[in-house]
Amino acid sequence: MKKRIFALAAAALLSAVSAFGSPLDAFKGQSGTIDIAGGTAHIPVMKKAAEDIMTFNPDIRISVAGGGSGVGVKQVGEGVVQIGNTGRALKAEEVEKYGLVTFPFAIDGVALAVNPANPVKALTSEQAKGIYTGAITDWKELGGEPGAIDIYGREDGSGTRQTFDDLVLGKNVESAPSVNAVNSNGAMKTAIANDPRAIGYVGIGYLDSSVAAVALDGAVPNQENAASGAYRVTRQLYMNTKGEPEGIVKAFIDYIYSDEGAKIISDSGYIPLKRK
Repeated sequence: MKKRIFALAAAALLSAVSAFGSPLDAFKGQSGTIDIAGGTAHIPVMKKAAEDIMTFNPDIRISVAGGGSGVGVKQVGEGVVQIGNTGRALKAEEVEKYGLVTFPFAIDGVALAVNPANPVKALTSEQAKGIYTGAITDWKELGGEPGAIDIYGREDGSGTRQTFDDLVLGKNVESAPSVNAVNSNGAMKTAIANDPRAIGYVGIGYLDSSVAAVALDGAVPNQENAASGAYRVTRQLYMNTKGEPEGIVKAFIDYIYSDEGAKIISDSGYIPLKRK
């Protein structure tokens, strides 16, 4: 009797799961291409979602490229890609010029990072500002080994840079000419990992053992502190489309907002947002 009850319960559960289906079911019988470009913090989420979808339905091809937030806006606005990602909110003039629709899907923190060999693992906002404006030039001023500070930042148009500049340097504060610009989170991480005197900043989702995160004002840059507000250098990540999305582009965005998409976002080191 117990076995029969268990079997009936299992069948009911399977039936319920089947009734609700999988978010990937939206791609059944579909075909076509989605091109995605823009903010590099988004890449781990976009690539994993693309992999899931293309494995489920090989008739759909999805390409994911970086280039920065400015590139994401320009390329989606000009119809080069179907989804343009930004690590900042769209500007009013961008929405008006291109007719863009925006979809915030995650919270990300921007973390200062140094080479793992560097003993300096905590700074105040004033010290970070001093480094990036050129007022502090030697690690010995911060309790580290004597030697020039090699400063790395992001290129113009980067959403990661805008967040760092606005929330750490302050609006309208200029970075020092000595800041070396790199064009992606991945390139930043490589630069820091290969330079014992380096300091730079990356999206929290990009932190790993190749670089050492720097606590800012006593708060460690991690997902939990970003969610609670203890770590304040945070921003939202956005997908943007030209007009309301349709077809497989709409299905892709829906997938990012699904429970499966939320898990991808969390596993990538970010905090998922509910659809507005």
